[in-house]
Amino acid sequence: MDKLINIGIVEDQLLFREGIKAILGNWSEMKIVFEAGDGYSVYEKLVSCSSRPDVLLIDISLPKDGDEEFDGVRLTGVITKFFPEIKIVILSVHEDEIFMTQLIEEGAHGYLVKDCDPKEVKEAIMSVYERGSYINERTLRALQNSLKLKKKGKPSGRANDQLTRREIEILQLLCRQMTSDEIADKLFISSKTVNGHRNNLLQKTGSRNTAGLVIYALRNGIFRIH
Repeated sequence: MDKLINIGIVEDQLLFREGIKAILGNWSEMKIVFEAGDGYSVYEKLVSCSSRPDVLLIDISLPKDGDEEFDGVRLTGVITKFFPEIKIVILSVHEDEIFMTQLIEEGAHGYLVKDCDPKEVKEAIMSVYERGSYINERTLRALQNSLKLKKKGKPSGRANDQLTRREIEILQLLCRQMTSDEIADKLFISSKTVNGHRNNLLQKTGSRNTAGLVIYALRNGIFRIH
């Protein structure tokens, strides 16, 4: 990889933030360009910073702005709205299935539990940067179970009618975390064609990003894990 991946960290616990920085410092593909100890100051800092992050690691539990809540969910909404080019990976001590689904629906590109292996942190960063999402099997199962609990996980033929057979095929491969190049090789088409189909999928489904497409596929019975 020629270009360094610019990383930002939003974490209020200084010790954990320094630990993440130390881990990231071991990887030559990445460079830390941004950090914050709260969510409410992030917008102004991003507006004024000279080098914005490609990937932002956000702790879900962040300090209030006075009496007002400003947690990772709210910050995810702000970043998605004003800085849609920044990929978001949520860091959380929670492994709640409905909670994971909520964050992905808000626009997060990936979700990590804080006790994960450092190798998974690197994998998640590389995946959201290169593929647009990081949905490992644990998160896939959580999303699938959560959508079943919401009683929205049944196949919806009417929803799928708007998608072509090729789009459904590409959507299923995106759910398997394949890159555009990998999908292109598998289907014997160009990466440009794959990206065109992906853009059509985003528009047709109203999804924010590739992670949102995974939610759509699970909700409408297009993709399942067993």
